[in-house]
Amino acid sequence: QVQLVESGGGLVQAGGSLRLSCTASGRTASNYGWGWFRQSPGKEREFLATVRSSGDRPYYADPVKGRFTISRDNAKNSVYLQMNSLKPEDTAIYFCAASSLGTSRSEGAYNYWGQGTQVTVSS
Repeated sequence: QVQLVESGGGLVQAGGSLRLSCTASGRTASNYGWGWFRQSPGKEREFLATVRSSGDRPYYADPVKGRFTISRDNAKNSVYLQMNSLKPEDTAIYFCAASSLGTSRSEGAYNYWGQGTQVTVSS
């Protein structure tokens, strides 16, 4: 069983930056894909970014492309989301996820989810 724990959320002013971390415990295979999603009140969970375990081939959703960067540290079995130029509309609960099927934009492809971390961007 894989458990994921996110950290790094908080309150930041518009234009600021945050770095989210997600550390996995348990056995994860080298072919796993890792992803970040977010959910705002009253909205469906939204895909943000995904990356291979090797850290290559990152893929981003259009709303965050050029502002967010996903990365992996295999030694720490962790995935990160560097968020720059934050906007009030980025306010949400952010989730990391792991997929035994590899990288995917679909939340249905992910087997394991973290509990989420709140990010609030003030205007």
